[in-house]
Amino acid sequence: MKIFFKAVFFLILIVLSIALLFIGNGYNMYKDAIESTSLEEKVEQIQNKENYAKFSELPQMYINAVISVEDKRFYKHNGIDIFAICRAAINDIKAMEFVEGGSTITQQLAKNMYFTREKKIERKIAEVFMTWKIEKNYTKEEIFELYVNSIFFGDGYYTVKEACKGYFDKELNEMTDGECILLAGIPNAPSVYAPTKNPELAKERQKKVIEKMIHNGYLTEEEANNIY
Repeated sequence: MKIFFKAVFFLILIVLSIALLFIGNGYNMYKDAIESTSLEEKVEQIQNKENYAKFSELPQMYINAVISVEDKRFYKHNGIDIFAICRAAINDIKAMEFVEGGSTITQQLAKNMYFTREKKIERKIAEVFMTWKIEKNYTKEEIFELYVNSIFFGDGYYTVKEACKGYFDKELNEMTDGECILLAGIPNAPSVYAPTKNPELAKERQKKVIEKMIHNGYLTEEEANNIY
């Protein structure tokens, strides 16, 4: 038994050592990124975009749709959603590959601002440190605002205002509920869901977003039927 417990103890030490190594490398990656370009500078770069949209300009239906499909606990966590991470990890293990992400809106913003999409442990850890810094310095509304002004909507559109004008030839406050929901679903896979590329797939994605909104309490069945 002593040999068994010693083996377990050494195994735990090895796992902890590896974990600390990854955390250290991730923190160094975060520090290098923030020292290269400050968070304030990155935020200013986004805010200086020609078609930047303020949070107050966004239709509530669009806000609800994005939160429902991207990060349903957005207002409840501090940037990291442990429940979403665990769910994604379980699904990834079942599939034996990366099939689902557990990233929050703030994590996606951190990644868009500083990091690549490379699926490395160190990068994900660096992203976590950056996420905490963003959450510490900005409100949820500011984070959401920066997010929808830094994601890709397809067809060369990188802000929600550009996408709204490009796809619907409308200002943000002129969108219908259906258009708000369709637009919220595009960034998941812009090359697939852009309505100019695959209108039928865009509609299917819209239906998926509506289903999530019903599940999360943002829409009733009756309201959803009116949108369809």
